[in-house]
Amino acid sequence: MELSLLMRAFNVSGRLVTINPTGNGNVNDTFLAIFRNTFAEEQVILQRVNRNVFPQPEAIMHNLRQLTVHVHPKLESEGDTADRVWQMPRIVQTRDDKDFFMDDAGDLWRVITKIASATAFEEAQGAEHAAECGAVLGHFHWLVSDLDPKRMIDPLPGFHITPGYLAKYDATLKNVPLASERLNASMEARRMAMFVEERRGFAATLQKALDSGELTLRMMHGDPKVNNIMIDDFTAKGTAMIDLDTVSPGLIHYDFGDALRSICKHAGEDEQNLSKVVFDLDLCAAFCKGYIAHSRDFLTEADRKYLYDAIRLITFELGLRFFQDYLAGSVYFKIRHPEQNLNRARVQFRLCESIEARERMIRDLLNGL
Repeated sequence: MELSLLMRAFNVSGRLVTINPTGNGNVNDTFLAIFRNTFAEEQVILQRVNRNVFPQPEAIMHNLRQLTVHVHPKLESEGDTADRVWQMPRIVQTRDDKDFFMDDAGDLWRVITKIASATAFEEAQGAEHAAECGAVLGHFHWLVSDLDPKRMIDPLPGFHITPGYLAKYDATLKNVPLASERLNASMEARRMAMFVEERRGFAATLQKALDSGELTLRMMHGDPKVNNIMIDDFTAKGTAMIDLDTVSPGLIHYDFGDALRSICKHAGEDEQNLSKVVFDLDLCAAFCKGYIAHSRDFLTEADRKYLYDAIRLITFELGLRFFQDYLAGSVYFKIRHPEQNLNRARVQFRLCESIEARERMIRDLLNGL
């Protein structure tokens, strides 16, 4: 369906001037649409939700509606006292008052407002940026801390439950004929298998704490990497979390750890020189300071106790996922060459080692906040 015709289904004022692909996300098809009238311009985001990733896109829209209904009044209530204008995208409804449009092919399309005059960076720009990223995630967790998880539909069951990925790894070694062949053919793969075995008992740390009642199921963002955090172009303050499709019931620790994993490494996921894979303590300290400043009102002592473990665990988890996919034949993560997922696993495991080497310093800085 032609995009300009599709946009007519949504209630946006003005005339459509242009619509073009935008962003570098690899899940949904995303377009920026610009409308103008005599006096103003409005920019909105049009997206087709990827059914291959989200088999029930209607559930995604249910969650987004529940999230925005809960959060927007809280944002408005703190508007006069906050040190910035906090934002969250709004759903633009169709002309028949629905939250999405279903085309003849069965694809779900939605329109949301654009966070204007703000930028999401691909990597940390320095300590001040890291602190603002921490503030945005801490504020987001505060916003959803009283949102009942039962109101939401889990969009990706099993996402960020590390023991589940470990079980999938074991099943791959047992049931995929070529997995053992790939493992035995590479000294590096055997070394990584040993790395996994040495941390097998650690994999269930957060899940055990949840099962025992020590930690609480809350709402988490699910993908809080640095390029999902919007920074105001004029004030340099964080203003919003975007890419909200993975918001789901879970442990906020996975968000905390994943954000730090994303922000505190200077090497990319495909780095070949492992000496460059180092966890940056200065960026970690800045992020944690920003995060705790906005989350201390709802964080419990038990929550704080497991923050270091979260940083270590999420890094191990991602490495495990890359390694399992390599052994399975790279059926999940896209690759450009046969050894790419093996190298990605090497990078994450090296980062995990770097975090482990700094455990005392990370715990000390967390305890001091």
